[in-house]
Amino acid sequence: MGHREDLLAAARRLLEEKGYARITARDLVAASGTNLASIGYHFGSKEGLLNAVIGEVFEEWTDRIAGLAMADPAATPARRAEITWSAVLADLDRMRDTLLSYVEALAQAERVPALREQFATHYRRARTRVSRLVARTLGIEPDEPRCVALASFIIAACDGLSVQWLVDPEGAPTAEEMIAALRLFWSASMGTRRETV
Repeated sequence: MGHREDLLAAARRLLEEKGYARITARDLVAASGTNLASIGYHFGSKEGLLNAVIGEVFEEWTDRIAGLAMADPAATPARRAEITWSAVLADLDRMRDTLLSYVEALAQAERVPALREQFATHYRRARTRVSRLVARTLGIEPDEPRCVALASFIIAACDGLSVQWLVDPEGAPTAEEMIAALRLFWSASMGTRRETV
């Protein structure tokens, strides 16, 4: 492995062990066996490196959840949503340290334009990926505005569910409760008591 890969591997371990706010550049150098100049050369800054790792972890998580949601070609859109939210909830214990680091990083990104753009890029990639999955499910074009909007809604629901779980694990809704709420909303919107989603 080169310095870039060594730094990414070390940053991943440290994010789980120490959290975003407590990692120093010297920690990264010691854990990776590299040097301070390598961080700047490959990632621009310590924060750039940590955010790159957070992006990688969430892309891997998205791929895992997408694989589960799309495994049954006959699943309805509602069933795929339920599988997605169940998978997110099931993974939260394992993902807790990374989620906390993500929340810490977002607070920093607000004040550093380059980091904010890095997170925006992560979200753009996620929207593109989820839009393609939505398009497959609904039989529409992935770049159609409503497909992109639905992808954003799904990501927002997963993000919101994760943050609620971090703060109040017992009070966070289950996947079944979220589907039931969508059915209620849909029924009320259509002026009917039928619950078909």
